[in-house]
Amino acid sequence: MANEDKEIETIPVGPLGLVPLKSCEELGKKVDAYLVQWRSARQSEHKNTIAFSGYQKDSYIIKSRISRFGTGEGKGELLESVRGDDLFLLVDVCNYSLTYSLCGMTNHMSPDDHFSDLKRIIMAAAGKARRISVIMPFLYESRQNRRTARESLDCSLALHELVSMGVENIITFDAHDPRVQNSIPLHGFETVQPIYQFLKALLAAEPDLVVDTDHMRIISPDAAGMSRAIYFANMLGLDVGMFYKRRDYTRLVNGRNPVVAHEFLGNDVTGKTVIIVDDMISSGNSALEVARELKRRHAARVFICATFGLFTNGLAEFDRNYEEGNIDRVFTTNLTYQPPELLARPYYTSVDMSKYIALIIDDLNHDASISSLLTPIDRVSRALERHQAELSRRNAEH
Repeated sequence: MANEDKEIETIPVGPLGLVPLKSCEELGKKVDAYLVQWRSARQSEHKNTIAFSGYQKDSYIIKSRISRFGTGEGKGELLESVRGDDLFLLVDVCNYSLTYSLCGMTNHMSPDDHFSDLKRIIMAAAGKARRISVIMPFLYESRQNRRTARESLDCSLALHELVSMGVENIITFDAHDPRVQNSIPLHGFETVQPIYQFLKALLAAEPDLVVDTDHMRIISPDAAGMSRAIYFANMLGLDVGMFYKRRDYTRLVNGRNPVVAHEFLGNDVTGKTVIIVDDMISSGNSALEVARELKRRHAARVFICATFGLFTNGLAEFDRNYEEGNIDRVFTTNLTYQPPELLARPYYTSVDMSKYIALIIDDLNHDASISSLLTPIDRVSRALERHQAELSRRNAEH
């Protein structure tokens, strides 16, 4: 059933309003286009009642603005009324492409700057919105999610700040450690796995793939990501393998114990297609080392699927490993900023998440369950069945 044909069973929480911050403008426009299309085509006897006032619009985007003084200090403004609205704020805290003037110098925006701008827009709503939800694909400070010594606990504090300002729902994707939600147990927190979108992109880019245990393996690059790899493998009905980092604990390099070797735990990968699954590509060193190890073990093809492609050390190492045949394709989502040079790489595939976000927003605005979106078993099964049928058809023709 197409989303525009979905039966309306509940009254919206309030008129829908999207507030994509500048860091998320492009993604916000794509999400808005889906919502406009669905709600314009959706038929219901209730659409013209007062309870559905503002349900169908040409755009759900509410204009906002961040102004800055010469010192770099800022203020947030909403340029339209939001009284009674069900607001969804979208922010990409990793968008380093944006700049502002700081005492005459150009300063690139950091995650701290983006998070401050988010709070400014929440303050601008001044408690007039019916409900505020934040869609923050890369969870701010999620890599500092637990305290093991005398150190800050930034992610937990950030979540507390948001809920103290009136935010009711926080939607993030592939949180580095989902247990951070325990810091706000009485508020809505969802971490979404983009497995279905990765599968669609993978099958579209590589239509000859055979998805079964005889031909494919899912690989976790480290022990911390094993639960993610198991979830991915179980969805696809595949076996899973893992690398663990053997470290030299007798010395420190740049504050960390250096990795001596990546040791592999799993079945033979000779001749297999392997998919390295991770939450993010930061520098990419770990993923590339794992890819090289898999090729040394005679894997046929190596794909890297990571929700967030940050590429903090640039693309030179990925280019070199692609030319050497260590990686065949890299998949990351458009949930964070993608520089033009990344999109131009022959080995790179962007996974569009805008429709998925629109589905989540549409359901939440109706206070409907999003369980089927968080665990898309039926969607994954249908995609695999269609792919298998297409493979069988092509094989029959040949």
